[in-house]
Amino acid sequence: MKLVLLFAAMMALGQNQVSAQALKPSEPASLPKADSSPSTPTLSPAERYFSDVELIDQDGQKLRFYSDVLKNKIVVINTFFTTCTNICPPMNRNFEKIQEALGDRLGKDVVLVSISVDPATDTPPRLKEYSARFHARTGWMFLTGKKENVDWALYKLGQYVETKDDHTSIVIIGNEPKGLWKKAFGLARAEELIKIVEDVIADRL
Repeated sequence: MKLVLLFAAMMALGQNQVSAQALKPSEPASLPKADSSPSTPTLSPAERYFSDVELIDQDGQKLRFYSDVLKNKIVVINTFFTTCTNICPPMNRNFEKIQEALGDRLGKDVVLVSISVDPATDTPPRLKEYSARFHARTGWMFLTGKKENVDWALYKLGQYVETKDDHTSIVIIGNEPKGLWKKAFGLARAEELIKIVEDVIADRL
């Protein structure tokens, strides 16, 4: 039977969270608060939803979740942890194949984003070493950070879990400027995932 890849197309990812995603982490104390003064620019619906918690990439660079990772980008997002030995390696091999298919569009047209569900273990140096296993190039981010911040970012993506082994094999493909978001099975054939990525790039529902 052919794998069903496309689970949802939605304007706000949180609207279609599965039951397990009813779990909600504590809101980070460091979460930037919206300034309601008249001189403050109005936040976009996406920025209000995703928020702007601070994360850290494999190079030790601090990034804001919405402003630096999602805003004005086409993104392909998965979750993983470096000590995972079952679904994480094949999912990231699929990402490596997506990277190959994108060629010089990686980091320009599309950004790959892998977020650790085990930030206490997955420090930037560990992520750097792990990323080398999959020949990650500029344009493929591996993200960690304070646990409360990572948990909040995952929650906003519908990917928060209380136990790292419970993380999903779902890949999120989003065209943030267009408000087009899709979910796919991360263990599908790479060619099928690449087709969905190309559809999102072209803004095809």
